[in-house]
Amino acid sequence: MRSQGLIGDSAEMLDSRDAFLGTGWYSALRDAVTRVVSAETPHTVVDFGCGTGYYLAGILDQTPSARALAVDISPAAVARTVRALEHTDGLVANVWSPLPIRDGAADVILNVFAPRNAAEFARVLRPGGLLVVVIPQPSHLRELREAGLALGVQDDKAAVLIAGLAAHFTVHSRQQLSTEVWLTVTEIAALVGMGPSAHHRSTAAGRLDPAERHPVTTAFEVFGFRRLSH
Repeated sequence: MRSQGLIGDSAEMLDSRDAFLGTGWYSALRDAVTRVVSAETPHTVVDFGCGTGYYLAGILDQTPSARALAVDISPAAVARTVRALEHTDGLVANVWSPLPIRDGAADVILNVFAPRNAAEFARVLRPGGLLVVVIPQPSHLRELREAGLALGVQDDKAAVLIAGLAAHFTVHSRQQLSTEVWLTVTEIAALVGMGPSAHHRSTAAGRLDPAERHPVTTAFEVFGFRRLSH
């Protein structure tokens, strides 16, 4: 199923994501997501907004008997994930459209920094299954926003998330992760280039000293939502 009117990550953005995630700066987030998912001992995991498959790879390493479906609006993202991971099928799809996935097919749905369709997620997830969602906290990339390099984060993003899922899901777990990392200009360029801020770059990057490392706050919230039985 191809999307209509929406644009997924380009190959350039995916290259930037591979470059940045390969540095290990987000490994603590991947570990946290993996712990939440592997505690469910899932047989089937559907990753909506799979990107390069970085988070899904961590999960499959810990649950080798699981099978996965990598879903993204970007054909390049799905192809890259399927090539990289065993026991993983791919689907290019718009999450806002009816999805060609049978009812109750997933034990766990993964959604990291990606759009969410609560009704479709509830349909695809088995009763009692777990939806794992990662969102940025308001302080995420604060220094880059102040430098004009990154987009802002909605202050009430967590409350909006919970309210938007409330008809189908209840909060099961909630974990905050925050740290300050010191990045090179090259790493900052990859970090900015891998997400939506890539479409809004400014000349402010030229003011960063390439000989120095720069402090950047990374702050995430990892939610586990249990699917309601109705």
